[in-house]
Formats: sequence, structure tokens, C-alpha cells
Amino acid sequence: MKKLSLTLLITFSCISAFAQDYSDKITLVIHGGAGTITRANMSPEREKAYREGLDLALQKGYEVLKKGGTSVQAVEAAIHVMEDSPLFNAGKGAVFTNEGKNEMDAAIMEGKTLKAGAVAGVTTIKNPISAAIAVMDQSVHVMMAGKGAEQFAKEKGLQIVDPSYFYTEARYKALERAKAQEKTELDHNAKEENGGKGGTEEGGKGKSPSSPSSPSSLIFTEGKKFGTVGCVALDKYGNLAAGTSTGGMTNKRYGRIGDAPIIGAGTYANNATCAVSATGHGEYFIRSVVAHDISALMEYKGLSLADAANEVVMKKLVERGGEGGVIAVDRNGNVAMPFNSEGMYRGYIKSDGKREILIYKD
Repeated sequence: MKKLSLTLLITFSCISAFAQDYSDKITLVIHGGAGTITRANMSPEREKAYREGLDLALQKGYEVLKKGGTSVQAVEAAIHVMEDSPLFNAGKGAVFTNEGKNEMDAAIMEGKTLKAGAVAGVTTIKNPISAAIAVMDQSVHVMMAGKGAEQFAKEKGLQIVDPSYFYTEARYKALERAKAQEKTELDHNAKEENGGKGGTEEGGKGKSPSSPSSPSSLIFTEGKKFGTVGCVALDKYGNLAAGTSTGGMTNKRYGRIGDAPIIGAGTYANNATCAVSATGHGEYFIRSVVAHDISALMEYKGLSLADAANEVVMKKLVERGGEGGVIAVDRNGNVAMPFNSEGMYRGYIKSDGKREILIYKD
């Protein structure tokens, strides 16, 4: 008996020795969309609103990690903040389809098990990222769409809302403008009452709002912008996770789905390499399998996170005509946030609580 006890003690000691604590490396990175985002077209009020929204998302995710929560839980907490804000094209701030609906997509992936979950084209789930997590954890499937996904979410006790919850005046005006121009807007561009012009797929310049009266009035975005929110995280257990949520394109038709819920395109995580969440013109990110390509370059060519991310976003995507960016983190807490557009709402927070929020290219 004593011999057995000694053997067990030695075994547990060895396991503990190999179970590395990553508390000093916990990292969380977020993005709120990329596109033609420049200082010249950004009012102080709007910039302040976006910075505050991003900062709150960072803090909520960080709180989860510091308390010993998992990377998936941290990603969910951070994305909830952005889904609940009309500033971002996800959840409450989702754009309108050609039919005047808000159709949302989201995905989650954890790096330890390579499990993943996604929902697409949902219209009544308050927080699509939570539905994606439910698909991953509580079903044998990876992706669910439309009414089926909504039924599943309801059965799992997720918050279901009337579609009117997602309505914002600025987003609806963006739809009316896009319809009038017969174009598809690549984001949640909205036109201010003072006469600003939103961008379309062909691009466009807009004015800064002079006196925003509410958070939703700050949604106006200059030029092209790719409206998606995302988060990647590394927890104290050394596990990575990536999540992405979006309202897609203004005036989109035929049930169009972008890269956000496509595992390997807009969302990917693997403990052996990195966690990635993308934002950009989804069709290009799908064709290029952007998120997985970054991981593959690290795994098969031995590139660093920064080099792999830059190779895909700044070279491959550019050569193929794709615009946008990614956020990524590896299991050592290294961060990469490359983008080939004019700007990208982004930020990160490290284990010591120090954080940085960035918007412009410079």
C-alpha cells in the first residue's frame, strides 16, 4: 500500500511539474472592424465613444482571465460588450439586409481540443457568440443556421429577443442609401443627419458628425468599413480561443454569409500555433482561408506569429485584392494585429493589466 501511495505521489508530482502556469502570459486581443478609418474623418466624440467601447470589452475579458476563467469564457465576455453596443456591426449594431432584416453570424473555436461552433443567418438571438458556444459545447455539430439555430438557442436557454431589438435608425438609413445607389455596403456605414455620406463597396468619403446626440448617432463611418467584432485570448492554462461575430453587409441578399462563422476563414484557434479572428471583405477571406493559413505557416514553415500574419494579410490578401485585417495571439502571449486597410479598431491587454487601444494605421 505504501509503495502504491509513493508511486501515486511521484506521478502527481510529475504531472504538476509539467502543468505550466501561464498566469504571467494571459493575453486578450479584440477588434471592432477595419476599413477606411482615418483621423481626418474621425470626430473627437466618435473616437472617444469607440475607445470607451473597446476599453470596456478589454476589461470584461481580462476580468475573466484574471479570475482563472477560460479563454472561451473571456472571448465571450469581451464580445458580449461589442454585441450589446450599437457602435459595432454585431448584435445590437447589426446592419440590415436587402429585405430589411438583421441577420447575424458568429463562431468560436478553442485551441486545446480544436472544437468549434458557429451560427449563421440568425435574427432573434441577442448574443450570437453565446449561441456559437452552445453549438460547440452542447451539440455534435459545428454550424447551425437560420430558424434551426434559433430553435436550438432557445432550447438551451439563451436570450431570445424580438427582431425589433436590433433596429437602429442609423443602420436603417444606411440600408435606404445603399438601395438607392443599388450597391452593397461592406459595413455598418450610417449617414448622419448633417449630411455625411457613407461608403459602399466602391468606397466613399464621409463627414464627421458635428454633434452626436446618442451612441447610435456615432455609428457613422467614413468610407469603406468592414463591420465585424472579434476576440482572441490566452488563459492561465495555456489554452487559446478565438471568437468572431458580425451583422454582415448592408443590403446583402440571398442569405449571404461571410467569413466570420467559417472555421478556418474568419475564425481559428490551435494551441500548437495561434488563435485568429479576422475582419474584412469576407469573400476574399473565405477563398484565402486566412485564419487557418496563418496557423499553417507557423506549423509547417516555422514562421513566427508576426511573420505568418503579415505574410497572409499584407502580401497574399493584397495580391488577391482582399482588404481587411486580423488579430492573433500565440501560446506565449505574442500579439499580431496586421491590416491592409486605412485603419482597424483594435486593442490588447496583457497579464499585468496594461492595455493599448489603436484605431489608425499610424
